[in-house]
Formats: sequence, C-alpha cells, structure tokens
Amino acid sequence: MKRKISGVASVFFCILFLLSACGKPKNEKGDSFDIYYLNSDRTGLTKVTSEISKNQSTEKIIGRILKALKKPTEDIDYTAPIPEGVKINSYKLEGEILYLDFNGKYVNIDPLEEKLVRAAIVKSLVQIDGISGLWLTVEGADLNDSTGKVTGYLNEDDFVQNTGSSLNTYETANLTLYFASEAGNKLIAQNIDAKYSSNISKEKLIVEKLMKGPRKGTGYATINTEVSLLSVTIKDGICYVNLDNEFLTGGVDVKPEITIYSIVNSLVEGTTANEVQIMVNGEKNISYMDKIDLTQPLKEDMSWVEKAEEE
Repeated sequence: MKRKISGVASVFFCILFLLSACGKPKNEKGDSFDIYYLNSDRTGLTKVTSEISKNQSTEKIIGRILKALKKPTEDIDYTAPIPEGVKINSYKLEGEILYLDFNGKYVNIDPLEEKLVRAAIVKSLVQIDGISGLWLTVEGADLNDSTGKVTGYLNEDDFVQNTGSSLNTYETANLTLYFASEAGNKLIAQNIDAKYSSNISKEKLIVEKLMKGPRKGTGYATINTEVSLLSVTIKDGICYVNLDNEFLTGGVDVKPEITIYSIVNSLVEGTTANEVQIMVNGEKNISYMDKIDLTQPLKEDMSWVEKAEEE
C-alpha cells in the first residue's frame, strides 16, 4: 500500500515539475543579445555576445542596449560605437519603428565612421522582438548621410557589408604632420593631402606617414625607417601606438623629444585623441633613449614646434 502511494506521489511531483518548467522563461545559451562594436581601428564592426537577457521588457532591453553602445569597453580590441560627447536625447517605439534622437554632436562624427556607428546601432537594436527598423534624428531633425540625403527607415539589410569589414571607399584627408628641423632640435609642420582607403584608420595613416618621412626639402625624419608599427587605436580619448623594439634604439639624429612629440602632436591634431600612449611590444613601462618617460599618456606639446618667421 505504501509503495502504491509512493508511486502516485512520484508521478504527481513529476507532473508539477514539468508544468513549472514550462512556465519558467528560458535563460539558456542564445537567450542574450549580440552588441555590435567598432573594431580597434574603427574601420569595421565586431559582434560581441552580451549579458543582456531577452527575458525582460522591451523598454528595459532598449535601454540596456543603448547603454552598452555608449559605455566604454575594457577590451582594447573593440570600442563603443557611440563616441564620447554624443548623447541620446530620447527614444520612442511607435509600432515596430524605434525613433532615436541624438544631440547635435552626432553630426561631428567623421562621415566614414558615422556609417559604421549607424550600422552598429541599427544591427544591435533590430534584434529586439517587435522592432523592425529605426529612424534616426539629431535634435529632432531627420539625420542626413554624407550626401545630404535623409537616412530614413533603417534595418539590418542596409548594412550587409559592414560586419568585420569597412566600407569600400576612399577619402582625402588634410593632415598636419610634424617632422624635424635641420638641427634636429625643433619640429616643423608639414600640411599634406593624403588619399586613403577606409580600411585604414586616420591614426594609422598618420603614423605610417610619419614613418615614411617628409617630402624632400620640407624637413627631416623623426622615426627610424626600420621601426615597425604593430598596432594603433584610439580608446577613450587616448591613442595607443604600439611599435617594435627597434623604436628604442633611436636611429635618427634628432633630440629624443622631437621623435616623441612628432608622434604625439601629429596624432592629437589629426584625430579625436587628446593624449597619446606610446608602447613597445605592448609594454608601457619604458623610457625612450633613457630620457622620455613613456609609462603614462602624453599630451600635445607645441613648445617644440619651430615658430614661423614673421615677414
């Protein structure tokens, strides 16, 4: 008799377990959202699985994804797509269209980078059930692309080519590069127009141009041509320049400060970076020519620039 009751009880509790399991929301692998970040060069997108669960309200999911798109990351391999200073004024879901309004600083984003920023935002948010597309505005006015055309309704199909690769276009940038004076104790500015592919970030372009040296008769090299650039990326307002060991040998007949501030001044003037962290094989705990401390990021120093002679 006891065995019969025990058997009935077992069946009863099994049914209760199955019913309760059916009623619980799943939180298994695949139940979280992917966030699209910009890669380290800000020339393409990187997809990263987030901890944002799908088992919460649409309003909360939108808020958390927008926060993730804005919050600086701790990983040097990718960066938050929404730049510092750009803020989200408001968002509103009407039907299946999410209306997203930015502050005026959005229009200051470089046109090539803006396409990727737009792609990262759209591709991250259209994953949410009930959102089929976005409409972006700036201070209440429709967002225009680099050609002046209203971007209008956007969904993931508009950005098929952006994940892991950049837009296949070429731009011309006016750069101010700093090379050495004849005496090697001052910097002289050189303005150049450089045509470059969007596969190359502007910070990489600048360092490569510095390593190549100035045009003939317009200054002297500040970086040994044997030096190799390992990587360069901007994160949270700091440009990280990673060079190989050859950099520490000097190899150019200029003051150590001229080499360092040739790099720092050129990058701060030509990019969004406020400071430059020079590294060697990924190490920061170094000094250049036993004179310049490179353990901390450096700010622009225009005192090394030779003043133009007054006519």
